[in-house]
Amino acid sequence: MVTRRSLGPQFEWLWDAYAVSTLGTWLAFDAFPLIAILALHAGPAEVSALAAAGLAVGALVAVPLGPWVEFRRKRPVMVAMDLTRFVALMSVPAAFALGWLSFAQLLVVSVIVGVANITFRAASGACLKALVRPEDLLVANGRFESTTWTATALGPPLGGAAIGLFGPVITVLADAVSYLLSAVGIRAIGGREPRPVRADAPRLRAGDLLEGWRYILTHPALRPLFFNTILVNGLIMATSPPIAVLMLGRLGFAPWQYGLAFGVPCVGGLIGSRLARRLVARFGQHKVMLTAGTLRACWPLGLAFIHPGAAGIVLVIAVQLGLVTCMGVFNPVFATYRLHRTGTDRVARTLSAWSVSSNATIAALTALWGLLAGITSPRVAIAIAGLLILTTPLLLRRHDHASEHEREPARSHT
Repeated sequence: MVTRRSLGPQFEWLWDAYAVSTLGTWLAFDAFPLIAILALHAGPAEVSALAAAGLAVGALVAVPLGPWVEFRRKRPVMVAMDLTRFVALMSVPAAFALGWLSFAQLLVVSVIVGVANITFRAASGACLKALVRPEDLLVANGRFESTTWTATALGPPLGGAAIGLFGPVITVLADAVSYLLSAVGIRAIGGREPRPVRADAPRLRAGDLLEGWRYILTHPALRPLFFNTILVNGLIMATSPPIAVLMLGRLGFAPWQYGLAFGVPCVGGLIGSRLARRLVARFGQHKVMLTAGTLRACWPLGLAFIHPGAAGIVLVIAVQLGLVTCMGVFNPVFATYRLHRTGTDRVARTLSAWSVSSNATIAALTALWGLLAGITSPRVAIAIAGLLILTTPLLLRRHDHASEHEREPARSHT
């Protein structure tokens, strides 16, 4: 009988908090676009603007928060961000019930949630590295990835069904409650978390704001991964509003069918995340990351060929199954590789810079693809994104020559 490796009770609480908030997030999959389309009758340009504005402004506001988080205890920051997301999201069903919900409110809430997301991710990465031994990081990231894909498989179909039964804001309510429960879980981790100490003055310096980017862009192992991941994620997310408009509007799919088409394939992500550790043990970290990163680029173009009816649903499921299986392998290996090659004293700044850049890229590409879909059609916009994604493996390093000092950079590089 195979027993699961224990990573300790503190990690278990962190994992529980992650699981409940991730399930809430995926129950509310594309909730704001769905509300904008179904309740506020928004078109492709407005839906894309909603997604882009929240990410862009959220990323801009979050820039100083990376260095701010670096020199504070991480768990109180995580709890504060969970509570912030709870309050912001609860305002949406409240306004809807009173008949006050507007497109402007959705924009404001998306900005607040975007800032909190970036700040939480920066703190949680540093928290994970402090709680888990370096040799257990891939195991921990694999469990997070498995949880993500389980929630992704269950959340959208359940969320789509809930919207059909209870209206378009019910999943936002569930997402809000999940953040409240996550805050409780993080608070229960317990133990004493030491306060980070910096050698210089505690005042936030201008250089701190740029340290994360400087570190990434001068690091030979992280730099190509940075450009690859933000471009792939940006192009995939940029097509989400055109796909929603195409499927829910022009092709006439019901919300539950839309959720089902994107939920069922996530079983592949669960399988991929379970395989990641074995593949790394057999083939090595870099080779697995390069292969999975290349294969994931081959699938998104297929979404340009969606048609009405059962055949369209089957096509979406097949394309998504291939994509998320590759992502299920790539993501935990990439996350572990990034943490191993990031100095302990700059994890929050590096992850914050990465998230800010990713969100800003997603925002810019989402706005651009909304405009492109409006000028041409959602299908053409999806096809162009798919063709561009095919070029992204060129950004991955063919060989990994990382030296020991790259694996845990010295503090003198600050």
